[in-house]
Amino acid sequence: MTFLPLATCVLLGAVLCAAPVAAQSRGELLYTSSCVACHTTQIHWRDRRMAKDWDSLQAQVARWQAVGSLGWSDEDITAVTQYLNESYYGFKSPGAPPVVRTPASGKGR
Repeated sequence: MTFLPLATCVLLGAVLCAAPVAAQSRGELLYTSSCVACHTTQIHWRDRRMAKDWDSLQAQVARWQAVGSLGWSDEDITAVTQYLNESYYGFKSPGAPPVVRTPASGKGR
């Protein structure tokens, strides 16, 4: 019965080589664990929002993480900025084309 050990090895190899489930991005993780207690998604859709472009969005992320004494690194601030930009704003980020979101995708500006 050499078939069973061989089949087991093939099955185990397939499981180990399978692509992992998409993990939450660092920015999304930081935002959902630190920001959504006070901020609903409505804050990103309001008419008088303070973020008007990539730089002002990043400045607001830096500002509010400091107000909350979160101690995020520059990389964390950039990760949260990128997450918010991809999820809600669609501003042109440095060195990248603008992200376009449509209402049909459930996310928009």
